[in-house]
Amino acid sequence: LLQVLNEKKLQEVDSLWKEFETPEKANKIVKLKHFEKFQDTTEALAASTALVEGKLSKNLKKILKKIVAKDAHEQLAVADAKLGGVIKDKLNLSCIHSPMVTELMRGIRSQIEGLITGLPSREMAAMCLGLAHSLSRYKLKFSPDKVDTMIIQAISLLDDLDKELNNYIMRCREWYGWHFPELGKIITDNLTYCKCVRKVGDRSNFASSDVSDILPEEIEEDVKAAAEISMGTEVSEEDINNIIHLCDQVIEISEYRTQLYDYLKNRMMAIAPNLTVMVGELVGARLIAHAGSLLNLAKHPASTVQLLGAEKALFRALKTKRDTPKFGLIYHASLVGQTNTKNKGKISRMLAAKTALTIRYDALGEDTSAEMGAENRLKVETRLRLLEERGIRRISGTGKALARTDKYQNKSEVKIFDPSGDSTLPAVSKKRKIQEVEEQDAEVAVKAKKFKAEMKEETTVEDGEPVKKKKKKKDKEKQAQEEEVLSEEPPTSPIIEVRQNCTATQSVMGMDSFQNIWTTFVCLQNTEKKKKKKKKTKDEDED
Repeated sequence: LLQVLNEKKLQEVDSLWKEFETPEKANKIVKLKHFEKFQDTTEALAASTALVEGKLSKNLKKILKKIVAKDAHEQLAVADAKLGGVIKDKLNLSCIHSPMVTELMRGIRSQIEGLITGLPSREMAAMCLGLAHSLSRYKLKFSPDKVDTMIIQAISLLDDLDKELNNYIMRCREWYGWHFPELGKIITDNLTYCKCVRKVGDRSNFASSDVSDILPEEIEEDVKAAAEISMGTEVSEEDINNIIHLCDQVIEISEYRTQLYDYLKNRMMAIAPNLTVMVGELVGARLIAHAGSLLNLAKHPASTVQLLGAEKALFRALKTKRDTPKFGLIYHASLVGQTNTKNKGKISRMLAAKTALTIRYDALGEDTSAEMGAENRLKVETRLRLLEERGIRRISGTGKALARTDKYQNKSEVKIFDPSGDSTLPAVSKKRKIQEVEEQDAEVAVKAKKFKAEMKEETTVEDGEPVKKKKKKKDKEKQAQEEEVLSEEPPTSPIIEVRQNCTATQSVMGMDSFQNIWTTFVCLQNTEKKKKKKKKTKDEDED
């Protein structure tokens, strides 16, 4: 506790820092009224954390009751307004907090060694550093057994190692492939390839070297046979040495990756055992790394856990108004991987819901067993089995009846093509319509039948005199139609008539229909000539 000696100088806030330039000036402004030391660092940490949280510690409460209560008419300047409110409520003391008090506290901290006597500067610095470390550790809630930061770093390093290994192996295969290209097709495993190259070196050494500890007997024979007839180029010893050095790097990184994976597996089982049982070590570690910490991941709902890692696809779908993604990092879990494509969305949704429960249990619970995760995994597996068997049953009720599903009916609208939008040109066709062509064909057929009948009447002869055949009685309507047709056109021969109008008909009708009509009348003309010849020969015979 410090008492202010000269309150007038405190009114000048802008120039108050000049009064604390030296310890002598500071002693003229304030003086030490009461000082009480802490017994150990634990007590100091408890008092500091209480001040940080705006609470009143027991020791501070006793001091204020003893000393400050005597001078109740004076005001108590505090650096924290929240703490001042607590003191006022519990001890009924008037507290003040203003920019003037802030500048005063800053000056006191700068000259604290001069205001409190009997404290060496070295010990003061050591105590401040130790208390600062303890306070920071308390704020971070540091616990060696619950450090998810190690998981985040380990999974990030594991991903980086995989990328580097792929680059190194690709470079090694391409480099040594110039010398022995057949080896890459025979040995497919990358680590075995590098071990074999490191042990043998030049391809000419394969015949005399023994690689049975690396390769099986069959593959070893194939490699030795390919080495004798290889099409690769010759390389120098320096090139081989560099390739062998690269193989050493690949083997060392592979061994370190295996060791790191074991470390990550043990860490995940210690920190989040239920999450590890549900989705596996790698997927669980990636979820924690994506969220930032296990506690942050526990704050996310199940829908967010399901889509963690697919944020770009989600916002792209929302922007373009398309279907949103169904899974993110959780897609790589074994339960989702063994599901068929149709049920992946359903299983990922259910797995995300159960995973969110296990994450909260691991982050906030005190139990370190993995029983809850095993139970939830069993439920998801049962649900997966039911979906695959297509036996989806009711959750409520007896549980024996199958769920009712309505038949899907596809209600599709049949759209008729509108030909009006095909062309903007005026619809004037040079060809005749189908009805006009049919009418003209009917008229020509009637004329042809009439002409045929006339020719038959002339050619039929009985006892030298032409005898007309008895005509069947026709209906009055047909006779009237024929008379109308004959009255409209002049009594000319149909063949001559068609010949005269052929050019006009050809221009109006199509070529195909015109040719068909023309061939029929050519045939009629030929039959007429033949009948005339027969008649002449008959008359000559009678004569």
